[in-house]
Amino acid sequence: MTDSVVASVRAHLIEQIGVPDPAEASVTFLGVEPLSVLRFAADGEGLVRYATVGCSRHPMGDPGELMADPVRGPRAELVLALRGGTGVASGVARTLAVLAAAPSVEGVVLVGDALLDLGEPLWKDAPFTAVLLEESTIADLPLPEPAEAVRFLTVVPLTGNEAAWVRLRGADALREAWAEAGIDVRDPNRASASL
Repeated sequence: MTDSVVASVRAHLIEQIGVPDPAEASVTFLGVEPLSVLRFAADGEGLVRYATVGCSRHPMGDPGELMADPVRGPRAELVLALRGGTGVASGVARTLAVLAAAPSVEGVVLVGDALLDLGEPLWKDAPFTAVLLEESTIADLPLPEPAEAVRFLTVVPLTGNEAAWVRLRGADALREAWAEAGIDVRDPNRASASL
């Protein structure tokens, strides 16, 4: 089923995003099956979208379990939207692949409101070192039962201060600060929220 999941995810993303023929980068880590990152050309709003393919190949599970269930369990892929063209985030494909490999490597379960801190810039010269995962506008992809549907989570880049704010006050408080300041979180050159 793993190959069919990957093919279904790719087709679903192309249909949902509505931009055909995305560019594709393949990233491999030792001991982890290859992950792909699709880059969709800018849409009418000037948003370039990056999406992982391969994270949902296997369900995410509790790393403390002796036997992982090969069918049941949550599945997810990550989507990042950035304003300003394809050259603004050099190296972001590798970062997304690192985040997508976290369930296999570290036993992390990717869910909405999860905070993932890489401790290094998300792409070359970026002020962002962490991400907040949010529910996406991309519809879930149903899989044959008993497998759970693949969920698509939006990746929101965070500065170190914003990540600390999420730890202290929660994700909703940070979203309120962004809204009050009129911050577009899809702008790769945005300022950090004043917290």
